[in-house]
Amino acid sequence: MKLSYIYLILLILSLSACQNDNTTLLVEQQKEAKKKEVVFNTINRGWVFDIIPVEPLTQSRINSWIEWRNFLTEINQKPKSTIGAFQKKAAALSLKVMDLNNNIPAEFNKPQVKARIAVITTKIKSLDLFIHLNQIPANKVVKLVGEVNLEVEYLQLQMEEIVKRSLIPREEGEPDFIKMQDTTRAIPNTAI
Repeated sequence: MKLSYIYLILLILSLSACQNDNTTLLVEQQKEAKKKEVVFNTINRGWVFDIIPVEPLTQSRINSWIEWRNFLTEINQKPKSTIGAFQKKAAALSLKVMDLNNNIPAEFNKPQVKARIAVITTKIKSLDLFIHLNQIPANKVVKLVGEVNLEVEYLQLQMEEIVKRSLIPREEGEPDFIKMQDTTRAIPNTAI
């Protein structure tokens, strides 16, 4: 008889323990949902890419750069619905930024432009990494969005600077003088 009482008490305790676990689990799930909502709202407010248009002369020279236009189109479209949409957008931006090194117009195919593209690539890859973490650091993601804005602006300013320098007229004989300064073209000192 004592044994049946013990079994009955153990059964009641285990049932009450399961109910407590379920309520604890529900409370934890609600906390997690609120956390995700706060993260989503923070990222949604901070996901603002403000790309300033370039000067018309520079724009006319980069119109043939399809990869740049595709990148700007992708960056200007803001996801709206969920964190998953932001994650997909970050992955798409990561792919588009990798294509920027392809078909750079000859006028802009210079080390300074490639360095700016490399910095933008690094920032967007970091953005893609942070937004795909299990615990998304929302403030870090928003900070990276601002940094990408800044780096894109620097790239555009670099391209405008190249265009302005190309408009400066050269003096007669200046290209020949620049060639003479190139030490790789010098005649070797070895005897034949």
